[in-house]
Amino acid sequence: MIINHYLAREIIKPLFMVVGILVVIFATYRSSVYLAEATKGLLPMDTVLNLIFLKIVISLEMLLPTALYLAVVVGLGRLYKDSEMIALNALGVSELQILKTVFRFSVIIAIVVGILSIYGRPWAYRISYFLEAKAEAEFDISKMQAGHFFVLADANRVLYAKHIDRDQGVLKDVFVQSDLGDATQVIHAREAYLPPLELGDAPTLVFLDGSGYQLDREGRRDRTLVFNRLTVHLDSERTADPGYKRKAESTANLAKSEKPKEIAEFQWRLSTPLTTLILGMLGVPLSRVPPREGNYGRLFVAVLVYAAFFNLTGMARTWVEQGQVGAMPGIWWVHLLLSAVLLLLVYYPLMRSKK
Repeated sequence: MIINHYLAREIIKPLFMVVGILVVIFATYRSSVYLAEATKGLLPMDTVLNLIFLKIVISLEMLLPTALYLAVVVGLGRLYKDSEMIALNALGVSELQILKTVFRFSVIIAIVVGILSIYGRPWAYRISYFLEAKAEAEFDISKMQAGHFFVLADANRVLYAKHIDRDQGVLKDVFVQSDLGDATQVIHAREAYLPPLELGDAPTLVFLDGSGYQLDREGRRDRTLVFNRLTVHLDSERTADPGYKRKAESTANLAKSEKPKEIAEFQWRLSTPLTTLILGMLGVPLSRVPPREGNYGRLFVAVLVYAAFFNLTGMARTWVEQGQVGAMPGIWWVHLLLSAVLLLLVYYPLMRSKK
């Protein structure tokens, strides 16, 4: 029991360190993306903070298995390097006992990852999609910055203003491009402003002194107009709803679907706890290093194995999404392949030692 606690402690210490480092790196990256949107006036700061938190929740389903894998390689590798594993073997601690300890610890992490993937992932995506759609729908001149493009509503309109008079609430030298489905509308005006809304009114944008062009995609019905005043309705109520997103769909609903993309999403959610368990166990044979030798070589090999697995999983998921591979074998063949590698690395040294 004491030895099991000691082995678990040697894994927990690098686990927390690796998780902390990965979360900080990921949060920094996401912060740079969202803060860039905030400086352009596309996202309010409170929405930025909420989105960063939600993206971290989503990322944990991959960060935790990765951290566990590296923690096992680093933690047990130190025991091999400092000859402590030889001492443990002399005390009767076998390779099988080490595998059992790592297995039990990996099961706990796998359960956490499974909860995050099956329940936390769709919840976080659902909230993040809603916040992004709400930020796009709530058009406000105060959000804009002169000289930057601003995406309106459901991304079918792009607005640009060369100058902004915030005191008067007026955009100057304005350019707008709208996607009308079978045509593209382009408007250029001297000024534009948002008129005050009465209760129940839909928001509108009023353009003054300009010209407009409606360009048919087939070039048959192009139109041109010159105006003194033009009012464009912004249907924010319709666009505030992000609509259907498979990543935000509940796992129970995905299980009933026969659409390739939804099958891939469903299998991905179910596979993350299995990935956690296999990677945790795979770290045991990859942590073996001769005494008093650095474990950087083994760590490099472990990173290569993880990169190969990650790329194969992404490839398998894409094949399922595109319908090139059915629900069976789906993405499961990658896990079977990794399990075969694990069995080979675990049992080959044992069989060799018996000879």
